[in-house]
Amino acid sequence: MIITDDFIRDFSSIFPDQAELQPWEITSNLRDILEELILQLDEDFSINDGVAIHKTAQVENGAVLKRPVIINKNCVVGANAYFREGVYLDQSVKIGPGCEIKSSIICSGTAIAHFNYVGNSIIGRNVNLEAGSIAANHYNERVSKRIFVSYQSEIIDTGVEKFGSLVGDNSKMGANAVLSPGTILEKNTIVKRLELVEQYKVE
Repeated sequence: MIITDDFIRDFSSIFPDQAELQPWEITSNLRDILEELILQLDEDFSINDGVAIHKTAQVENGAVLKRPVIINKNCVVGANAYFREGVYLDQSVKIGPGCEIKSSIICSGTAIAHFNYVGNSIIGRNVNLEAGSIAANHYNERVSKRIFVSYQSEIIDTGVEKFGSLVGDNSKMGANAVLSPGTILEKNTIVKRLELVEQYKVE
């Protein structure tokens, strides 16, 4: 079993009802989870049609935010960013211009530079994704789309066809690096520029 708190400090304090769920179970149900969380937010948020933006956050022109979305204190969302199918930004997250975020949680202090794609993923605290890096969520090139995770010498069947990555706190991804679907990165991991991370390979 993968315990998200082992990768992301105090994750369960943000999502206490999901503490016992596997990461792919959280991302697969993120829309419903966020719809419920939005109902609990206070007057510090401006809420419109399922999109909740903290009054201290900045959202630049051209950003498309499709419900449900929660953008917390001191976040910055760059021009022409695109959020869909459930996006949660914790405090002081920076999303650069032209990024697409889908069904993902981005924890506090993290920067997603620009022209990045993050799909069905949970990204830890103080993580940096340089320009063009990708957290892929689907095996387009495989006949079987089912995603398996390799963790502590165990192969785990997620039972889903869309899951990106669990990225531990303080990790760094270089420009144009790619995390294959089902990637699990421990805290403080460094992924080099142009590197492909593929932890489970079909023989």
